[in-house]
Amino acid sequence: MFGFQGGERPDALARKTGYRQDAKDRWGFLTHFDLSTIKNEAQLTAMVQGRSSISEAQATSDVQAWMQGKQF
Repeated sequence: MFGFQGGERPDALARKTGYRQDAKDRWGFLTHFDLSTIKNEAQLTAMVQGRSSISEAQATSDVQAWMQGKQF
């Protein structure tokens, strides 16, 4: 999701870097390492839920709202 796969175009790298910073701004408890290991929405949701002690439904809603309009 946020990690680099190698051989990606500069615009894709810039987009992922921006999304990673945006997620860090939204959820300040996420570290650079955390974000580099997250591969999909379910992993991001689980990390947000676990770190912020909110319900799964709330974490899912928050992540889906944050992902709106983003292209991963």
